[in-house]
Amino acid sequence: MTSYNKLKDENSPYLKQHADNPVNWYPWGEEAFKLAKDKNLPIFLSIGYSTCHWCHVMEKESFEDEEVAQMLNQFFISIKVDREERPEIDSLYMDVCQTMTGSGGWPLSIFMTADKKPFYAATYIPKENKYGRKGLLTILPEIHYLWTEERKKLLQASENIVSHLSKINQNQKAELASNIFEKTVEAIESNYDHQYGGFGSSPKFPMYQYLLFLLHYWKKTGEDKYLSILETTLQQMRAGGIYDQLAFGFHRYSTDREWKMPHFEKMLYDQALMIYIYTAAYQATAKEIYADVVKEIVSFLESEMLAKEGAFFTAIDADSGGEEGKYYLWEKSELKSILNEAQFNRLNKIFDIQANKNINLSLKNVQDYNQLAELKDKLLKHRKERIHPSKDKKILTDWNGLLIAALAKAGFVLKEDRYLKLADDVEKFIHNNMKTNKGRLAHSYYEGEKSKIDNLNDYSFLLWGLIELYQATLKDEYLIKAEKTAKIMKEYFWDQKEEAFYFSAKDNEDLFIKQINANDHSLPSANSIAAFNFLKLAHLKDNLAYQKDAQKIIAAFSDQINKAPSNYIFLVLSNYYFNNPFIEIKIHGDKKYPLAQELIENIRDRYLPDYLIKQQKGDKNNKLSLCKDFVCGIPTDKLNDILKELN
Repeated sequence: MTSYNKLKDENSPYLKQHADNPVNWYPWGEEAFKLAKDKNLPIFLSIGYSTCHWCHVMEKESFEDEEVAQMLNQFFISIKVDREERPEIDSLYMDVCQTMTGSGGWPLSIFMTADKKPFYAATYIPKENKYGRKGLLTILPEIHYLWTEERKKLLQASENIVSHLSKINQNQKAELASNIFEKTVEAIESNYDHQYGGFGSSPKFPMYQYLLFLLHYWKKTGEDKYLSILETTLQQMRAGGIYDQLAFGFHRYSTDREWKMPHFEKMLYDQALMIYIYTAAYQATAKEIYADVVKEIVSFLESEMLAKEGAFFTAIDADSGGEEGKYYLWEKSELKSILNEAQFNRLNKIFDIQANKNINLSLKNVQDYNQLAELKDKLLKHRKERIHPSKDKKILTDWNGLLIAALAKAGFVLKEDRYLKLADDVEKFIHNNMKTNKGRLAHSYYEGEKSKIDNLNDYSFLLWGLIELYQATLKDEYLIKAEKTAKIMKEYFWDQKEEAFYFSAKDNEDLFIKQINANDHSLPSANSIAAFNFLKLAHLKDNLAYQKDAQKIIAAFSDQINKAPSNYIFLVLSNYYFNNPFIEIKIHGDKKYPLAQELIENIRDRYLPDYLIKQQKGDKNNKLSLCKDFVCGIPTDKLNDILKELN
């Protein structure tokens, strides 16, 4: 069978993985949609990413299979999309899948018209009927029959789903509940696993946004039980199999309640957000374990995910040698052959080794996290001889923006200039290599080529990174770039009617809906992060316009926040800091003066989420002042006066 696969010239690592399939794949673009119209065929849209286990399974079962390929090539136009390269497409059709089926995931499988309107959605589809699911060999003929004989039903289904999604994309404004802060923590606490930490049962995700909220709530109320929830969760994750006990870094999520067996992908955004959370936990508690976890994750990133250009790769695959987790799992006999009897007994004392095979190392007691030394070196040396999971080496602006924020915070708190240098290197790479015309950002970069598409995440997460860099260094260049970033967001993404940001720029390709959303998923919502950091910019630049925009974003999603506040963590936080504005600690004069340095050292050691530090250059006398509600007190050279306020 002749294949006309069009993915060979694509720049996405994921699309390249499918370039030799017998399926006549097309990349997302006008050629495929025109062909579908000309041939009067429906479209099969498959969305995934290069390090996705079930994407690999579906490829091997179906997309490499001649029988499936023949059906797809005869009756459909098939399009492949890398969700990390085109998140705006993935986000919309994931909403379709969740609306139509009640669940979502990858690979995402959509059948739709040439007008991009969907009528059938699923995630992983096996080749044959199994797992209680219809297989592709059943579904493809059924859809072909409906398309040729009962097309009106399919078209009506597509119009119904488009109409439904259009309605829920129109935000309803309401007065935000006065106790929304308390309602949010109640929702989080009700989902807490008191035995193993974390939230829910299985699969169990880190839920970084919940953890960050708990820190803010504890700081506001002084109720130690919320700090305890945070600490239990952080320690259980560090001890568990969700954490790579040998080479460090977090896997994507745990498949079980106890954190023992993970889904083995390692994603850049998880590492960034965990660095940020563990750094904040160290600030709040002064417990070295949290600082050590930060250092471990950064060492993993430098070793495994740092590109020579200075930014960081996207992800490391779950699979190697055709099996998920094969690189990380052990057999008891294998461990005994590597270690002598005394070493194995020690390993067995530290780790929970009960099975004979498929052993994923997790600590019995988190306090033993630094007791591995020579055992770790021996096991790592042996593990490195295995087939290493593949890496997705594209560079994403948004995920690197999150890492800038995390490294900047960690560098400041832990007095690690190297982390600040890493954060600055990433920012410089984005500034020098990821810009397109008119100062717009490219979303992705791979093998010297940048994409032509941007999305709100790119700007919102980079804005967060730039503000954290300014807080860590007080260098004006970061604040200047932050303002430029905010300006582009307003110009190209702001919707005057909804008074919030589109996910896709106004001049980017139109899908059947232009999404405006603010609920958190695996990443924090870009609208929420924008509101949170616009509030900070309002103080740092003495510009109330940013505060007004943040207020508009909060109001735009107020009805949804009232209904499910724990899905909108950063908007709930934004609302709190809108009503209880950040307090500015202003340094008058050179930050290198002893008074300023002493202040910075004191701030470094405290968790102060409601304070911002800024510098007023040009003053000859080095003094300090506090500004509340945009009104500053009289400058003083008495540090204790300032510290009393901080306490």
